[in-house]
Amino acid sequence: MTGSMTDVKAGPPDRRPGGRTARVRAQVLEAVRAELGEHGYEGLTMEGVAARAGVHRTTVYRRWEDVGGLLADVLDAAGEDDWEPADTGSLRGDLTALNDEIQESLVVRPSIPQALMAASFRSARAADAQQRLWEDRYARCEIIVGRAVERGELPSHTDARRLLIASTAPLYHQLVLLRTDPDPQMPAQAATTTTLAAAAGAFDRPATV
Repeated sequence: MTGSMTDVKAGPPDRRPGGRTARVRAQVLEAVRAELGEHGYEGLTMEGVAARAGVHRTTVYRRWEDVGGLLADVLDAAGEDDWEPADTGSLRGDLTALNDEIQESLVVRPSIPQALMAASFRSARAADAQQRLWEDRYARCEIIVGRAVERGELPSHTDARRLLIASTAPLYHQLVLLRTDPDPQMPAQAATTTTLAAAAGAFDRPATV
């Protein structure tokens, strides 16, 4: 998957420094992803990352301090891309496309998003960065609801965040919590259920007095 709500591949960044500093960061973050995918959080070490990246370990310690700092930067880097959800022409289609991306990212082995989510429960710095990434991805995905409102599929007072959570939650529940085998029909089924519920007013924001 490229750019969905759990994506951890860094795209062309606006905030990254240039030159050698940028190259070192890119090498180190790619090494973190590789080490995390192969060994999990328990096997992630500063020395292992430095060796895989071909960078002196003092450089890694000086810039990232500890494993939590490495994980946080990997997650922050994911928010530096220019990803947007697909525009298929319908709410159901957009939600299905988003769910397809999420499912793909969670079932590929190794699943870096799954590894980072697990690591965020062990590192406070990673947890904060994971929260920032979730907020970024949900904010970007609100355009799905905005387009549906413009097409007349949804009322203007639809709560975008609640709708998005309802559509994507079944995937995380099945694949991350229950660890069941992926169901190729689930992305479309969850999208269809959410679309029908939204049309019935299930995600309307309470009227203000």
